[in-house]
Amino acid sequence: MTALPNFVDWETIPPLRLAPGVTLRVFSSDRVMLSLVDLEPGAVVPPHQHPHEQLGIWLAGDAEATIGDNRKHVSAGDCYYIPGGTEHTFVTGPDGGQALDIFHPPREDYLTP
Repeated sequence: MTALPNFVDWETIPPLRLAPGVTLRVFSSDRVMLSLVDLEPGAVVPPHQHPHEQLGIWLAGDAEATIGDNRKHVSAGDCYYIPGGTEHTFVTGPDGGQALDIFHPPREDYLTP
């Protein structure tokens, strides 16, 4: 991988559309990935799973989060852990939301358009 800058402006990273009303921007090294996710009001991150470990912090707005068999209403400051291979979904409330996700290893599908 090319050398990374020490600082990055999220606005300079082209967004990827994950689902209707859900876009993300990624900043990644060879071993870890940050994903800044913006969600419109009522947006749904469909149930899915991936082999990557995922840690996240909900930054703004709120959502109903389901991770495996666990469900929780998340709002700014709430953190979550999603083990690899665990199905999960998020549905935002009327104000939409924003989250910062960290993946290990980086998600290949987010690196190749």
